Amino acid sequence: MFDLVSRLSQYNNLMWSGSLETLYMVAMSLFFAIVLGIPLGVLTTITRSGHILPNKYLNFILDGIINIGRSIPFIILMVAVIPFTRMVVGTSIGTNAAVVPLSLAAIPFMGRVTDNAILEVDNGVIESAQSMGASPSQLVFKVLLPESLPAIILGLTLTAISLVSYSAMAGAIGGGGLGDIAIRYGYQRFQLLIMLETIVILVVMVQVIQRIGNLIADSFDHR
Repeated sequence: MFDLVSRLSQYNNLMWSGSLETLYMVAMSLFFAIVLGIPLGVLTTITRSGHILPNKYLNFILDGIINIGRSIPFIILMVAVIPFTRMVVGTSIGTNAAVVPLSLAAIPFMGRVTDNAILEVDNGVIESAQSMGASPSQLVFKVLLPESLPAIILGLTLTAISLVSYSAMAGAIGGGGLGDIAIRYGYQRFQLLIMLETIVILVVMVQVIQRIGNLIADSFDHR
């Protein structure tokens, strides 16, 4: 009886630590997606032809960065950036190491989401602000971002959900988290119960993230 309780406690601790590791990887990668991805998307939009700061050369470069970043399958990206990961965090395994490829995947994704969200802002609103003498920085921070914020939040929610999936994939190369548990215990040791529980936890995570994202987006939607 004592042995069974001990095994159940160890099992619960394993799933709890795996869940925390997954949330850590998603949160850190989402942070970098916000800090770097949103500005990338804003610059891509405003440098388009006919927008507030048209620059076809800069736009070509920024748009190319987003397209290239989004075209690389994540499993290939993880392996390709291993030398860079080692240089940044000193190792290629573990949760901190997994944050590097996760962030590199999330940044261009969030950049495109932001670009598309800002493009949906009504030109009449932009022209009205310009007619009142608004500077480019004022247009960005007082018109474009506030008007597109609900769509950006929904895009951020989609990015977070994608990162949950990617973090599970990172377990294939020792990235930690629920994906690592599913592979090491569920697949390699043929423990179907662990495999099923990791799936259930990941599904619950996605549902909670989607629900929270929808509520936040609705609270900022003034339409």
